[in-house]
Amino acid sequence: MSYSLAYVHSDAKIGQNVEIEPFAMIHKDVEIGEGTWIGSHAVINSGARIGKNCKIYPGAVVSATPQDLKYNNEYTFTIIGDNTTVREYATISRGTEEHWKTVVGSDCLIMAYAHVAHDCRVGSNCIIGNNVQMAGHVHVGDWAIVSALSAVHQFVKIGAHAFVSGASLVRKDVPPFTKAAREPISYVGINSVGLRRRGYTNEKIVEIQNVYRYIYMKGLNNAEALQKIELELPPSNERDIIVNFVRNSERGIMKSPFQTTGSSETEAS
Repeated sequence: MSYSLAYVHSDAKIGQNVEIEPFAMIHKDVEIGEGTWIGSHAVINSGARIGKNCKIYPGAVVSATPQDLKYNNEYTFTIIGDNTTVREYATISRGTEEHWKTVVGSDCLIMAYAHVAHDCRVGSNCIIGNNVQMAGHVHVGDWAIVSALSAVHQFVKIGAHAFVSGASLVRKDVPPFTKAAREPISYVGINSVGLRRRGYTNEKIVEIQNVYRYIYMKGLNNAEALQKIELELPPSNERDIIVNFVRNSERGIMKSPFQTTGSSETEAS
């Protein structure tokens, strides 16, 4: 197979109907699924596993060496699902020995100049905005949106269907189904617009709102809120997703909108 003016290592595994533009570089031990397009001057480094029908735009770098001083040249991977788009000059680092891989799911949009660091896990159907900077080990749930210019601290978790507003400093975990904004990052409501777009009924949205009233509106600490939620609200998949997220948060969840400036942020109990 010939790709005019592109560098494609002889060991790379290239699927059917893959288009590689001039001056792109595909290094050894790379796998690219059928129907994927690689733009001019994109660099796909060793350890990349790119799915079907992806688009990697000019100047993007996939599976770059981790920007981690503990990295000792161990052999690791970057895995990208099907139908994902990586726009101009975005960078995705491969994993370190802690998890061995960085993962971006299917049907995602990684916008221009975004950075997805080593060992991050980005779910499917996510949007990572222009110039979003994600430090190592960040987890982003399915259908989450992180808006442009946001910076996400290492080890932070952003729950499924969450929406993070532009230019946010995300230093605490963002629970699922919520909107996050302000400084410091705070709960500003349910991502009701996104949920309706994805088929959630008004009844289900109200159910999610009721759960968060216990966490953010009643002046309870997290342990008290979770206890009351489990005692007073009927079990459901969404209720349990929220409870488990808050209970297992290691960095603590974002603050209440009613918490006064200068007080400590809400911590997971």
